Amino acid sequence: MEFRENEAIYLQIAAYVSDHILSGKWTAEQKIPSVRDLAVEMEVNPNTVMRSYELLQHQEVIYNKRGLGFFVSPGADKKVKADKKERFLAYELPEFFKTISQLGISLADIEERYKKFNF
Repeated sequence: MEFRENEAIYLQIAAYVSDHILSGKWTAEQKIPSVRDLAVEMEVNPNTVMRSYELLQHQEVIYNKRGLGFFVSPGADKKVKADKKERFLAYELPEFFKTISQLGISLADIEERYKKFNF
């Protein structure tokens, strides 16, 4: 994984886990990779992954079964989606509006591109 310099690595790993949950790759009650396994996959220190898992556990996205590992919490997809939506509306959307205003891009231009976008 290529990490961005402007954001803490543990936050990027938490986003990676969240994306897997949102996309349905990891579902409720499913065991997720161990701290060590994900650290090897991401080529980071296990402490960094543990910090990500602790954050997600605090957010009730994942939970720990002592001796068994970490699992996706029931309803985690809804929590992740709500958090991502709130962050997008609070931070990214205002920046988007600022950019299109500065560049003189109309809502009609945006709508036209949106219709061509493949989901």
